[in-house]
Amino acid sequence: MMLDVQGLRTGYGRIPILNGVSFSVNEGEFIGILGHNGMGKTTLLKALMGFLPATGGRVHFAGADITAAEPYQRARLGLGYVPQGREIFPALTVLDNLRMGCSKQAGGEQETIDEVLEEFPQLKRLLDRVGGALSGGEQQLLAIARCLCGKPRLVLLDEPTEGIQPSVIKDIERVIRALAERGNMAILLVEQYFDFARDLAAAYFVMQRGEVVVCGRREDMDEAAVRTYLTV
Repeated sequence: MMLDVQGLRTGYGRIPILNGVSFSVNEGEFIGILGHNGMGKTTLLKALMGFLPATGGRVHFAGADITAAEPYQRARLGLGYVPQGREIFPALTVLDNLRMGCSKQAGGEQETIDEVLEEFPQLKRLLDRVGGALSGGEQQLLAIARCLCGKPRLVLLDEPTEGIQPSVIKDIERVIRALAERGNMAILLVEQYFDFARDLAAAYFVMQRGEVVVCGRREDMDEAAVRTYLTV
């Protein structure tokens, strides 16, 4: 088991958001996290990455207890994070953004970047352009590519389709599907666009008010029941 989360609780100040979330992720597994706004999906990813402290429960990753670990320690163990809103470095070029993704490596930066760019041909012609000049879709592709430069074992993807035009969503889907098919990287995908998540993830869980209310394999899920939780 790569990631094991048991009874995780956290929140913002005195406001609790996660109310005892438990789940696990195996090597190479692709899990979708569904639920409409305000149900705790993004908070969960921030807690897993260490940006929010746990107020209860335990998180184990790659055999280590990371419940109290700093974000950089989690990254070094192999946790990668693509946040909602992308959060690239807008004043840096595409190439320098990718270099930042390689920052925890001891060497082989250019080789890593070249390997990652094979999955992102759209970025090859943009290497000298600053990140802030890219379209929203190009920024999203850059954010994923930057994450992959850190050679993560588990990628946390927070709503990669948000605010992206349909034609670019297809590019993002192609990249994520290719990563999943490698089988050597686990993926946790937070998504409101049900059809996008359904077509990619092998298993799902649905969050409501900071708790997991439905979980299961794709072939066992009642799609109509899941969609009721996604209706505002």
